[in-house]
Amino acid sequence: MTKENVNCAQCTEKCCAPKDYFYKSEKGLNESVVRSISMQKQEDPWMLNLRLKAFEFFKTKEMQKWGPDLSKLNLDDICFYLKSVEKQENSWENVQPNIKNTFDELGVTQSEKESLGGLGAQYESEVVYHNLKKEWEELGVIFTDPDTALKKHPEIFKKYFGTVVPFDDNKFAALNTAVWSGGSFIYVPKGVKIDVPLQAYYRINSESLGQFERTLIIAQEGSCVSYIEGCTAPNHSTASLHGAVVEIIAMQGARVKYYTIQNWSKNVYNLVTKRAVAYSNAIVEWIDCNVGSGVTMKYPAVILKGEGAKAEVFSLSTACSKNQVQDSGAKAIHLASNTSSKIIAKSISSNGGRSSFRGVIKVEKDAKNCKSFVQCDALLMDEHSRSDTYPYIDVAQKDADVGHEARVSKIADEQVFYLMSRGLKQTEAERLIVNGFVEPFIKELPMEYAIEINRLMEMEMKGSIG
Repeated sequence: MTKENVNCAQCTEKCCAPKDYFYKSEKGLNESVVRSISMQKQEDPWMLNLRLKAFEFFKTKEMQKWGPDLSKLNLDDICFYLKSVEKQENSWENVQPNIKNTFDELGVTQSEKESLGGLGAQYESEVVYHNLKKEWEELGVIFTDPDTALKKHPEIFKKYFGTVVPFDDNKFAALNTAVWSGGSFIYVPKGVKIDVPLQAYYRINSESLGQFERTLIIAQEGSCVSYIEGCTAPNHSTASLHGAVVEIIAMQGARVKYYTIQNWSKNVYNLVTKRAVAYSNAIVEWIDCNVGSGVTMKYPAVILKGEGAKAEVFSLSTACSKNQVQDSGAKAIHLASNTSSKIIAKSISSNGGRSSFRGVIKVEKDAKNCKSFVQCDALLMDEHSRSDTYPYIDVAQKDADVGHEARVSKIADEQVFYLMSRGLKQTEAERLIVNGFVEPFIKELPMEYAIEINRLMEMEMKGSIG
């Protein structure tokens, strides 16, 4: 990245030392920081007013008392906005060399060449690269970052932004609305079916940084789109915060498949809100993999608003180190008749890690002939680790078929002995058992990402097996 003297948020004079960013807000959150983010983006007044309204709500809302302990998260030590470069590029050749090298090393640029219809890459608080293949652009598909969408497609953006996850939904949704930056905006016109995935990759590279991207996907009637979200961060001694919000609108007969491959470093608090609305005969699928972060709180939800809508959630979480907490789950809210949902969750805990599943199934009184099934399986690798399940089922309609299964198991000595008797070493036998446990999740992934997850799993489980 080019080193140059820039104006810091803390002063109006040129800094005496060169910085490797274009703009950086002061640490901590106040009204001045919120206004400075909006000013940097040159936003319309309505967005600034929404940010300020969300900030006021955030200040009044207490931190939740349930779930993982967040008392060590010091928001006063977080930088809420860091702009690494002056402008976004649509060619990798024009991206700052060390930023490009980071994404090269992660395999992002190669992945775009081989298997993607479009790619966005975010570094710190802003998207530094974005590109959509011309064939989809010619069909009217919009794939850009929300900042660009706000300027170039204001009617669509304003119509849908904040309609699925309003700013007053929870404390961290309010925080995101106040300081959001970057993310993805996808609009798929009626009847357009994108047969290759779109992807966004998020990188937190600095320490004590907050990343608050906003993803908004609108799939019009009869359309189809798959979206893959990947994220990483290097290890630092101080905490960083990832507080994204995702909103999906699947219109009549549309299909949206959303993949997440989360591999944050252990110093990151991953506290996100992800929700979709599915109209009649629409299908929304979440495929959610969490192998990183120190603390994760993530519960993808689908509101089944139209008759015949379907929701499927497949999740995998691994808590493989002491004090690591993966608090994940899923929600399906049946508002219309003849809707269905399926939630399959897998978790692995080892080396003192803790995995928790929180599932919510709700069937409203007027929603007839609804079907829902939840299966939660946990694998404990040792006696120091922990797994918890917190199901919540609220059925107000007699004509509903709702089922829930939960199982906790350990690697049985008999299984290991049997496989070793067939010539496998103990570590190979245990790895084979783990692979069999996660296989139902892995098969939901495209081949190239299934290979990547298997690789990440082996790295994460190193020391837990054998």
